[in-house]
Amino acid sequence: MSDARSNILSRLRAGKPDIAATAAPTQVPLAKWDPRGRIEQFRGKMESVRAEVHLTPRDSWLALLQRLVDEKQISNLLYAPDGPLGEALSQAWKNRDHSPLICRTEAVDEWKEELFFNVGGAVTTCRWGIAETGTLVLWPTREEPRSFSLVPPVHIAVLEARDIYDTFADLVEKEKWNQGMPTNALLISGPSKTADIEQTLAYGVHGPVELIIIVITDES
Repeated sequence: MSDARSNILSRLRAGKPDIAATAAPTQVPLAKWDPRGRIEQFRGKMESVRAEVHLTPRDSWLALLQRLVDEKQISNLLYAPDGPLGEALSQAWKNRDHSPLICRTEAVDEWKEELFFNVGGAVTTCRWGIAETGTLVLWPTREEPRSFSLVPPVHIAVLEARDIYDTFADLVEKEKWNQGMPTNALLISGPSKTADIEQTLAYGVHGPVELIIIVITDES
């Protein structure tokens, strides 16, 4: 080692502050809510960024979904027939004159133009929610790929109230991500939005212009 380098390193070491190795780690308090407060916190955060949140008992969520599709005049609704909601959705529209449900099993490259220009909305499951920030956590699969929630102008997410956590840290700890971290988790906090240099906010430029969340509760 050259003398010049040795001198520089010596001066740096001499000027290093003496920090005790036994210093206690900083404790960051985590936000906590009771079950009802957790739902209201999540709802308030989501609605503050123009997402729609609808609470519904378990036996009424399909009727609510049908009403929303009719009210918003969603011409067709992309869904995953082999996904967690597939059977329930198929049965819900089985006896109606017209079903908006559509599905595709081909690779997205084979029907990309239809996806971007002819799909009115999509409905997906949601793995978890985060109350503190108002965030959905999706875990895309082969049946429900990322494109379902990122491309159609209306995204309807179905979330179990019991799967809403206080904070992201709480979710990671309770779901043991250290033992099996998802490779494709998708965090969504409201509809797609962007702003230009003048800070004019615009929605739907890079994704869904509407985010609708159906929160299923176990209350009657």
